[in-house]
Amino acid sequence: MAAFVTGRRKLPFRPSELKQYPITTEQIPRLHVEDPRVEELISAEEPVVITGTQLVGPASKWDLEYLRENMADSLFNVYVAQSSKFMYFDEKKAKFCKDFKAPSRRIEMKMSEFYDQIKSSAAGSERVYLQQTLSEGVGPQIVADFLGFNWNWVTQQQKKHNWGQLTSNLLLIGMEGNITPSHYDEQQNFFAQVKGYKRCLLNHPSQFCCLYPYPVGHPCDRQSQVDFDNPDYDKFPRFREAHSREAIVGPGDVLYIPMYWWHQIESVPDGGVTVSVNFWFKGGPPPKTISHPLNAQQKVAVMRNIEKMLGEALGDPDEVNSLLNTLVAGRYMHKYDTASSSASASSS
Repeated sequence: MAAFVTGRRKLPFRPSELKQYPITTEQIPRLHVEDPRVEELISAEEPVVITGTQLVGPASKWDLEYLRENMADSLFNVYVAQSSKFMYFDEKKAKFCKDFKAPSRRIEMKMSEFYDQIKSSAAGSERVYLQQTLSEGVGPQIVADFLGFNWNWVTQQQKKHNWGQLTSNLLLIGMEGNITPSHYDEQQNFFAQVKGYKRCLLNHPSQFCCLYPYPVGHPCDRQSQVDFDNPDYDKFPRFREAHSREAIVGPGDVLYIPMYWWHQIESVPDGGVTVSVNFWFKGGPPPKTISHPLNAQQKVAVMRNIEKMLGEALGDPDEVNSLLNTLVAGRYMHKYDTASSSASASSS
């Protein structure tokens, strides 16, 4: 495969050959771990691609053959979809959502079976995506590699930025062309790329209204309703205002994805199988004093809490929409015209 130079690195593809979306973009900064700007960006909860961390150094040998030979003879979580898009959904919420059609299905599969599935997949056939939490059950050699990660660096970051505990490490093995559509998480994330290349499109939390998330009670909570490939501007007119930050991450890169930042992750087409590992941390404790105005992340948290509270109080998430419309209609749609109201009152 030919290599193409972009910036200071070679890529096995031309970035201009990637899928084009009707959205403006700018590049996410790409900095060496020793660059002081890295810490400044993380502290400001701004995305950055970090090089030179050796965060998942021992995993550099995790190609499909190595994983097939060394992962335990156990069953792992694999998602199967008819299309290239793997939108997350909450299986528990799906049981109570009428007429919901799951975008994929989860099955359990041995690594050897997953290997055979990827190797035998033809164009137009079902696509697969392994998403498995790294734990003792993945096999002793994989655990040994896992323990050799650069835990010193990642723990220093956790303490330095006052984050909560590490909640999980998710191993992601995907086919070329797989897409995780735009969504946001309620955790801080160091996204470490091990094999292959992924294109990452991020949107600031302030663009909440441009990306039209599903309601909190919906199985696809935290996911955007907008199809970036074919946006329906009649339904989602403010998507025209969306603006993304973009990065292409390759082996050894670590992308910091701040909490509440939207992100769409794509395995580069014709780039081979991709392997990634997530490091998810809880956010830090709330500040002792609240400063106003609230920032975009805080506003998203407030909105989520209001939706959850109303859903629980009403006993039916479907009633939240009508109640919120009743609350807002005719009251917050325009600024108060107190002068005209006073005049009308005095003349009556």
